[in-house]
Order: sequence, then structure tokens, then C-alpha cells
Amino acid sequence: MRWNRIVCLLTAAMLLLHGCGDASAVGQSGAQQSSGAAGVSGSPSGMEGEAAGAAGGDDAARDENFVPYQAPAFAEAVFHEDMAEGDDNAKIDLSGISDGYVAVRADSEVRLKFQVIKGDGSYDYDLTSGEPSVFPIQSGDGSYTFRVLESVAEGKYAVLYTTDAEVTLKSEFEPFLRPSDYVNYRMDSACVKKAAELAAGEEDVPGVVAAVYDYICSSVTYDREKAATVKSGYLPDPDETLASGKGICFDYAALAAAMLRSQGIPVKMIFGYVSPDDLYHAWNMFYTEETGWVTVDYQVSGDSWNRLDLTFAANGKDSEFIGDGGNYADLYCY
Repeated sequence: MRWNRIVCLLTAAMLLLHGCGDASAVGQSGAQQSSGAAGVSGSPSGMEGEAAGAAGGDDAARDENFVPYQAPAFAEAVFHEDMAEGDDNAKIDLSGISDGYVAVRADSEVRLKFQVIKGDGSYDYDLTSGEPSVFPIQSGDGSYTFRVLESVAEGKYAVLYTTDAEVTLKSEFEPFLRPSDYVNYRMDSACVKKAAELAAGEEDVPGVVAAVYDYICSSVTYDREKAATVKSGYLPDPDETLASGKGICFDYAALAAAMLRSQGIPVKMIFGYVSPDDLYHAWNMFYTEETGWVTVDYQVSGDSWNRLDLTFAANGKDSEFIGDGGNYADLYCY
């Protein structure tokens, strides 16, 4: 078992997460979550006997039958101008809805928003005029409405363009295998290259998760100054977090999601509250069919979503804080 998995959990200073407490500054910009969007909680169990922590073995002890993890083809999510519908003011590309994403571009001199609506719930996003954006379809199969909105007065918006679509995902994991505005990376991103490098030394998904976990724990520290000054609408850049070696909870979660998704591992980025202090926070859920160990006392459950909180892990909160997830209240999922 790699010692830095234990060190990053047990020796760091007490975490101070003041910046993660501002819901308006970090994450969702005013949406209500659709039924079934998030809240699928894994239940990592405790260690069953002292020998369990050594289940992964030592890197130097790999046997001659070691077969490196093979990532699937890179999953893209892009705006296709030629496939988009709409007008000169707003265009929505629905060509990727079965792959779990919708793309949009709009032009305006005033503030723009994009809504992804299913049933009684919706996700609202800010748009940058003239720039294409990609967002996940995270609420499962069903009937959706997609709307581009333009500000007409303080707090009031008019519809520039709207369209409906019936969504049937290729699989429930599709929205969580691809980049988006919230988890922003490309095939040539530095974080993707680092993830591939780490994955090459592992055999399976738990091993890749452990390697990424180790790397982020040892390479990224919490940025208290940024937490105190982050502005509303902030979106992370995983490569910048990688290069600077510091970030807030949103940065940790986006970097972990980018690295693991790029290796074909389904990862959700969740926003919600953590008790007992009702801290507004960001973390990850990842899915694997295998059972294994990420740390000496954090077991991955197979065929389920497992909670991964890199911000806490890297800054001195061990997996006992996460526990069975009962102190986490999931609100938004990306």
C-alpha cells in the first residue's frame, strides 16, 4: 500500500473551508435539481481485518502477469454548428443528447442564461456571449425542454429560443464520462496526460482512482485566499489547478472528475451541504464494477457509486468523516 495514501489522510493540518460555504459563488447559479438527478450515495465499508489494507500490495511487488489498465476511447462533448437548430441569436445542438450532453451558443449584449428542464426541476446556467458551451443531461431519460434566455430587467428574462427533445441515454453513465463547462478538459489537456500516466501503472479502476487520489492529495493544497475572494459564476480550470497546486473545493472536484473521466471512469461532481456545520461544498461520486481499496481504511464497493471527497482527504479529514455519506446532502449534480 502506498504510504502517501495514509500520510495525506493523517498528517495534514485541519481543513478550513470558508470559501466553500458560498453557494452563489461556487457552483449552481440558481437552479432546482430535477428528480433523480443526484443523491445516489455509495456506502464505502470499513476495513475487515488488518490484512485488508494491504490488498493492493506494493508497487514493487507486482507479479509478472501485471496487465496495465486500458482506458476506452476518449469521450468528447462538442458544439456542432452544422447540427444546431435555432437562429442568429441562439443555437442549440441536440446531436449529443444520447451521449448525455447538450451544447449551445448564443449572442447578446446583455446577460444570457441556459435552462435544462425536466418535469418540475431545472438547471440554470450562465452563458458567455458568442462562446459555445456544453452541459450535462444529468436527470436521466425523459422529456426535456432546453431554453436560451436573455435578460430584460433585473431578475427577469425573455426566451430567445426554446426546443423540446425526448432523451434516451445510451447508458446512465454517459453524462459523467465527458467534459462540460463545469468539468472542462480536452484530449490534449495536461490533467488528461497526467491521468493517463498514472493509469498506466495500475491494473483496474480502483487502482486508477487510488493513483489519482494519491496524486491530488500530495499535489494540491487548499487556497484560503481564493476561497475568501471567489466571485459568483466562477468555473474551474483543471489544468490551472494542476499547474498552481492549489484550489478550493470546486477545483478539487473538477480536477478529480476530469482526470478520472478521461480514463473512462464515470464520475459525478456533486454540490450540496455537509453537516454538522451545513457547509456548502463540492465532492465526487465515482462508479466501478470492481471492489477494492483506495486508502488503508476506505474500501470501494463494486457495482455502485462511491463517494470521494478530495478536499477533505488532502487537507486532513480522513474517510471516517465521509463515513456512510449520511452527513452529505446532495443538491446538484454535474
